[in-house]
Amino acid sequence: MPRIRGHTRGEHGRADVGIVTARRDIWAVVPVKALGQAKSRLASTMSCDARVEFARAMLEDVLEALVQTRTLAGLLVVTADADATALAVRLGARIVVDDATRGHTAAVMAGARFLQAEGREGMLTVPGDVPALAPDEVERLVSVHKAAPAFTIAPAHDGRGSNAIVASPPTAVPLTFGDDSFLPHIAAARAAGIEPTIVTGLEGIALDVDGRDELVALLRTSRATRARAVLMRHASRVA
Repeated sequence: MPRIRGHTRGEHGRADVGIVTARRDIWAVVPVKALGQAKSRLASTMSCDARVEFARAMLEDVLEALVQTRTLAGLLVVTADADATALAVRLGARIVVDDATRGHTAAVMAGARFLQAEGREGMLTVPGDVPALAPDEVERLVSVHKAAPAFTIAPAHDGRGSNAIVASPPTAVPLTFGDDSFLPHIAAARAAGIEPTIVTGLEGIALDVDGRDELVALLRTSRATRARAVLMRHASRVA
């Protein structure tokens, strides 16, 4: 049975976090940029302090959902941000700092290489801005993920972005994230000789919050999250 461990090379973490009940050795990887620089696209809607509070709340929602997902073997956060590190460690995550400041793609691939070096079965990666993420959605992704080599993907709400990817082994497919990464990732999987499994209908995973429309959508969700509570305090600027 996989174990979440504390300090190992290239990471910071809390030792002896505990045992996670998991049927497969698939770890979640979440890349986190500096929280103080997060969500600049919302500058016309939220103040700088509000954006930082909102970004931190979203991250906490995402990490808690992943921790509550029993089919995951562990959680890896790739970040150099002190506040994000403290939050992640409190929730039992392991921290990798390699390539954490080089963008989303570099951070995820650093996590993938880390897990590959440890001989892990697979990686599931989601961004830190999908606060409506629910553990049962992650359970569904893992349940349909095939034996290695395998690649499973769930799109963003607009069908363009890649909001969740499961890869076995972790570095099975080269990843390149961006606003239009969904179809290129499918093509990359096929180029690697893997027919991807595509999962749709995951509303929490699909809702990545980058603009005003997504803020409105988050306000309309029924899922109680920290991010939604923060947003409610700024609702007059969003509505």
